Amino acid sequence: MVEIKRDIYLNKLINKKGNGMVKIITGVRRSGKSYLLFKLFQDHLLSLGIDKNHIIALSLEDDENEEYRNPLNLSKYLKSKIMDDNLYYILLDEAQLAITKEEYKNKDIIKLYEILNSLLKRRNVDIYITGSNSKFLSSDILTEFSDRGDEIRIHPLSFKEFMSIYKGNSYDGYKEYSLYGGLPFVLSIHEDEEKIKYLNNLFQNTYIKDIIERYDLKGDIIMDTLIDILASDISSLTNPTKLANSFASHLIRTNSKIISTYIDYLLDAFIISKAKRYDIKGKNYIGSPFKYYFEDIGLRNARLNFRQIEPTHAMENILYNELIIRGFNVDIGVVPKYIKNQDGQNILTNLEVDFVCNKGSQRYYIQSSYSLPDMNKMKQECASLDRINDSFKKIIVVQDNVSPWHNEKGYLIINILDFLLNPNCLEL
Repeated sequence: MVEIKRDIYLNKLINKKGNGMVKIITGVRRSGKSYLLFKLFQDHLLSLGIDKNHIIALSLEDDENEEYRNPLNLSKYLKSKIMDDNLYYILLDEAQLAITKEEYKNKDIIKLYEILNSLLKRRNVDIYITGSNSKFLSSDILTEFSDRGDEIRIHPLSFKEFMSIYKGNSYDGYKEYSLYGGLPFVLSIHEDEEKIKYLNNLFQNTYIKDIIERYDLKGDIIMDTLIDILASDISSLTNPTKLANSFASHLIRTNSKIISTYIDYLLDAFIISKAKRYDIKGKNYIGSPFKYYFEDIGLRNARLNFRQIEPTHAMENILYNELIIRGFNVDIGVVPKYIKNQDGQNILTNLEVDFVCNKGSQRYYIQSSYSLPDMNKMKQECASLDRINDSFKKIIVVQDNVSPWHNEKGYLIINILDFLLNPNCLEL
């Protein structure tokens, strides 16, 4: 397979070198954590002239390294490789395998922490780890190393990364990307039928299996049903109570507390993300309901057996993921508006801004609109933006084949492909 550059994440690793903390690469399984660590980052170290004997790279997933899944053996092995006072880089893949099932059940998972923490006390050691499986997900690793851990969150391929090796034009590429998503291995599969098979198997036999085994949910149909409902309702506001009512319509008994817990399982496994609502005028979070987006649109489509492929919803999910990849905190914006009812009374309603994006002092308001065929649709999409009084930039992203332009109110109108392929497009 052609090498895929993951410069966003590689540069983060490079910038965190030697910071005295455990660099923890987190993210949904099969998003490229091992590739980032063992290929891209290790190649970077070698390019600097680092002696390969000073790069201790160990994958605990490999059967040949099974003996090092014992924490004590792992500690002895790593320490035996440190032969002098020069700097050593420890690259440890699937770190959770150094923790036995019994130890995890007893919450006695401090051994791995103690091993790596003791190595950190040496001035000539720099540590990088990944980890994810049913016993110990990436989010757990981050929790255990909260005081000495530094997270690098990796996502499936952005559209720009996808197009860097896609053999075709950007229009065909976007169709492919919005259907099968950006998990790296999908790009090495040429037949549509095989891509579908891979994504279906991955979702059911890896992601869901991990969660079921970890939380002992065997025979429980609530998780399966919940995922189906969330996949069908991407871009829709919902909450555990509303979801529990949906279960009742399927004749499945549950309650909002259970639904909330199961959603947390999916969030911890990085399968979905949650976007909160933010009152732009009141400058505070509103709380429930929320929106849930899938970490990869291909996984979402696979879950629904590639039915319900609504281009508007897929576009919104892809935009959300892109903004997260670019480092923004992303909320759903709400602005109040009074409208008159039939009796002439003023009734308060809320208009929605698809995304309120914040990064430091930067803020952008973004609307996702499949098409702006006429002035009525333009007016509709601008309605919520018009009620925001601050001077931060307002953007409408469309699938219409147009060059970037500004309307009479100064709002940037930009095609989805231009938006995804140009990381600096927000400054146009």
